[in-house]
Amino acid sequence: MRGQAERAGPKPINKGNAVAESENIVAETADKIFADLADAQTINHDKQGTWKAPLWQALTEAGLPLSWVHDDLGGSGASLAEGFAVLNVAGRHAIAVPLAETMLAGWLLAKAKIASPGGEMTVVPASPKDRITLNADGSLSGRTRGVPFAKDAKHFAVLASGNGGLSIALVDVSKCRIEAGIGLGGDHSDTVTLDHVQPAAIRPAPDGFDQTALMLMGGVVRSLQIAGALESMLDISVRYSNERVAFEKKISKFQAVQHNLARLAGESAAALAAATSAADAIVHATSFNDAVFLEAASAKIRCAEAAEKGSGIAHQVHGAIGFTNEHILHRYSLRALAWRDDYGSESYWAVELGKRVAERGADELWPLVASR
Repeated sequence: MRGQAERAGPKPINKGNAVAESENIVAETADKIFADLADAQTINHDKQGTWKAPLWQALTEAGLPLSWVHDDLGGSGASLAEGFAVLNVAGRHAIAVPLAETMLAGWLLAKAKIASPGGEMTVVPASPKDRITLNADGSLSGRTRGVPFAKDAKHFAVLASGNGGLSIALVDVSKCRIEAGIGLGGDHSDTVTLDHVQPAAIRPAPDGFDQTALMLMGGVVRSLQIAGALESMLDISVRYSNERVAFEKKISKFQAVQHNLARLAGESAAALAAATSAADAIVHATSFNDAVFLEAASAKIRCAEAAEKGSGIAHQVHGAIGFTNEHILHRYSLRALAWRDDYGSESYWAVELGKRVAERGADELWPLVASR
């Protein structure tokens, strides 16, 4: 898989593309760590999960989990663009550790100037329909479902509503009740209950920041990961089609297979374009305005659609072997499919985007779309 990562390597950060081809040292560092310590074949054969600790240690030493946290708050102070590039690379490797979740949690805590602790973190709530309430005594209460890697985390970054506004809090996981669940990709997707939990730290959220902004940021994170996974699925499928022989010729020579691979390439390219455009919009925006909403919601919708279509095509190219646990394809396809529902599903954002367009009226739609 090292060759695959090198061929699809990271892209330069520039004004027009937040994750375009480059000598981005942060993304290159992540790519090397993933290639050395998270090879898909090795992980597939490691039923005990012994690969996770060395990988997380290497990521921590490189400062990647807290990329979006300023150094005065305990992080490495990387730019938004560099962090987005890391997430795209992580998607290409279908990483099954809470790197994206810890980065997002650190970003949320930094919004309130709360220092990030060491170790794995995740964000609560992880669904736009769930709410955490700040009680009069300063404690937090609420129940939220589908929290990625909650069982593996040491702390939660919590967005709570109450006392006339929103607050951001750091919560020790040991004070919460967690009902373990497993997502489609085989990773923890848990239900978290806070029952008058006293946070380790809590501060008001900045003006203009709300749960929609958090979900949009999470949606772009997942869009970049989906786009990365689709790139890998395309690479694996093309390579397999050039190796598999049927009726005395490589299956890549059959027109039907070529057509499917072209469709998969199209879905991968569309997902990458949508995800990187949304990331770029966030990088250059000063707030989560209408333009960011349009880009981020559209990216999640398009990448979710691409994950469904692309995964089906990749498995069709591989035939029966692609469905076995021994093959690495499912590591990418199932995670891409699972990521569709995190931080708002495809259908949720489609409805919200429709509402936003309807509220603004027909006359404002074309100028907004044309400006992107």
